[in-house]
Amino acid sequence: MSFHKYHLITYGCQMNKNDSERLSGLLRGLGFEPTSEKEQADLILINTCSVRQSAENRVYGHMSDFAKIKEKRPNLIVGITGCMPGRDRNLEFKKKMPVVDLYFPTSQMGQLPRWIAELRPDIVNTTDIVEDYTKIMPYRETTRQAYVSIQTGCNKFCTYCVVPFARGLEKNRAVEDVLLEIRDLVVKGCVEVTLLGQTVNSYRAPDTHFFSNDNPYEDHFAALLWEINQIPEIKRLHFTAPHPIHMTDEVIDAMALSAHVNFLHLPVQSGDDEVLRKMNRRYTVSQFLDVIDKVKKRIPDIAIGTDIIVGFSGESEEAFEKTVELYKKVNFDIAYIAQYSVRSGTAAFRAFKDDVLPEEKKRRWEVLQALMEKNVFEKNQKFVGQTVSVLVDRNESGFCYGNSREMKLVRFLGNPEFVGQIVGVIIDHADKWLLEGVRE
Repeated sequence: MSFHKYHLITYGCQMNKNDSERLSGLLRGLGFEPTSEKEQADLILINTCSVRQSAENRVYGHMSDFAKIKEKRPNLIVGITGCMPGRDRNLEFKKKMPVVDLYFPTSQMGQLPRWIAELRPDIVNTTDIVEDYTKIMPYRETTRQAYVSIQTGCNKFCTYCVVPFARGLEKNRAVEDVLLEIRDLVVKGCVEVTLLGQTVNSYRAPDTHFFSNDNPYEDHFAALLWEINQIPEIKRLHFTAPHPIHMTDEVIDAMALSAHVNFLHLPVQSGDDEVLRKMNRRYTVSQFLDVIDKVKKRIPDIAIGTDIIVGFSGESEEAFEKTVELYKKVNFDIAYIAQYSVRSGTAAFRAFKDDVLPEEKKRRWEVLQALMEKNVFEKNQKFVGQTVSVLVDRNESGFCYGNSREMKLVRFLGNPEFVGQIVGVIIDHADKWLLEGVRE
């Protein structure tokens, strides 16, 4: 059987990666097979990110290569999806990419069969479409660990963020669909699930009657966590990225259920109340710290990560120092630190001047990065002599690698046969980004 080929490039977050898995599932259903060589492809798709300008610039950088391939293969279809088309209301970005044939936001993914058939009826002859793209079954290269989207879009409108414009308003998947997808994964050997959403813990189930009668929680996200915990094959459960204002007592309690990993990633963005107000984050530093205190009280040894933006519009040196103080007070295990990047179309772009110099943004990033590296090295020493549970995800040069339940990367000598297994590892050495040990 002759297959047509697609080449898929993905930029951005886990949500984009999960969307690309749906694209792969859709295209394979149409008779395509993947190729790593774009020169061999009948269809090239880029799933784009718009968080920073650098991510969009990488997309523009592909266009000359695609144009050269099209000169040799005029029937090549080039498509752009993801966040760039989602926020490109006036098609200003598209005008810079004349080589592109298909240009559509993620929500229109289900139209792809019809569009391909219109351009290449010789390779696709169906006009069937999928109205709700979240119902497309993802194709995953590995199934021991899987991302499962429970929500798309966002209603928060943080002033620096393009997501509500790129992905639309918040829409929550049905409990029935989420649990069916997870149970299908279990059949394929899945043991770890990460739930995805822009503010994942704001989840509101459109079909609450699918919650079990003995489910103890009223908060819908906590109730969903409980339901997944009732699937015995799921040994590890994680979610990203929650919003502090939706970290209810019930959600925190559900995090103590047996399947949940011993890690919480909770974005704070700034340690200054005025900066948080300008960001439209909807909480104060004190309220954030109250959430952290509740989490640590319920799960005392939990590892906590965060996101921080330095150099936001109007961030003074005093405001930045408050962020440093917050970091020290919480004692985060890890932080993803970003230098503020102006995004057209956002409220911050319209309302505020980008008045922190690039070199100062870089300095502030370096201060927090150094603090993080110092903290994480010190915190990791507590694992020396301890046994940690590791889900092995790869084997390289005689070493097995995987994450502990605290989301710490662990390495030990072992054979490829351990890939996909959960093993105990006794830690004998701890560095910043790697725990090393021997199999129990």
